[in-house]
Amino acid sequence: MFDVDSIPHSGFDALRPLRYTLRLPLLLWHLLLHLPITLLLINPLTKRWFVAGDSVNNWAIRLWSGGLMRVFGFRVKRIGSAFPGACLTVSNHASWLDIELVHSQRVVHFVAKAEISRWPLVGWLARRAGTIYHQRGNSESLNSVTDLMVTRLRSGHAVAVFPEGGTRPTLRVRTFHARIFQVARDAGVSIQPLALNFTLDGRPDPGVCFREGESFFANFWRLLGDRSRIAEVHFLPVVEDLGGGRRELSDAARRAIIEALGQQHV
Repeated sequence: MFDVDSIPHSGFDALRPLRYTLRLPLLLWHLLLHLPITLLLINPLTKRWFVAGDSVNNWAIRLWSGGLMRVFGFRVKRIGSAFPGACLTVSNHASWLDIELVHSQRVVHFVAKAEISRWPLVGWLARRAGTIYHQRGNSESLNSVTDLMVTRLRSGHAVAVFPEGGTRPTLRVRTFHARIFQVARDAGVSIQPLALNFTLDGRPDPGVCFREGESFFANFWRLLGDRSRIAEVHFLPVVEDLGGGRRELSDAARRAIIEALGQQHV
């Protein structure tokens, strides 16, 4: 198993200026041309238009998200299949790109920290895709968020959460907050774990994570010039509710993700 915390950050990279030269025009093209088209296709009407079993609305979000991942040099690999219909999706959390990575494969209604809503472009796009924002440390906000999650799940949507509660400068999967798993029980839906893995030269790469004290803009700019990586989305088997409580569900989901990532249980 890999010790993800022992992998150092990359040193001097002579090709970084060349990557900026190539990717910055692609990013501007993606924002100035593809983004307006995507926004035109995300509306109540296109939610009712279906192509190959999915709505035009979802196709537009997936294509735009996948395009953004390619602009940043990521090659996305999908392992497994998404659970059909409404479910609570839970995954490990490494980067702000996690939302775009998941959306490139399946459109879900994410629950995210309220700070993301203030990030330029990313926060606004996430809101258009149905993201539910939560004010961390605010119990009233948490209660309203859980009620909204149950409503959307019962309406047939897939809702996704990061049970770790935030990112850290490591790929190691931390303890999950169990309370959020009660939502799946209240809504009567299945739970599907997702394992998100970023690799470079065949090894897990924590370079996608926020470094200590690194701002969103600094991380965004650094990743834009980084070497190309592989971004894996593992759709894992659903976690069965055997009546043991939300902590049991939380531990089972976390264990499945850790095993898929090849990490050690801590």
